[in-house]
Amino acid sequence: MADHSHEPDPDARVTAPMQEFGTREVAIGAAVTLIGVLLAYVLPALLV
Repeated sequence: MADHSHEPDPDARVTAPMQEFGTREVAIGAAVTLIGVLLAYVLPALLV
């Protein structure tokens, strides 16, 4: 087994799902989702 004693305490790590996010990040995610839906579904429907 490898010796990982040089690594920091795993309980002290902060990973992405644990970090807080604000209204700005939610708005950006919603905008990206809306643009993706428009490009994937609405645009092809208009071209048919």
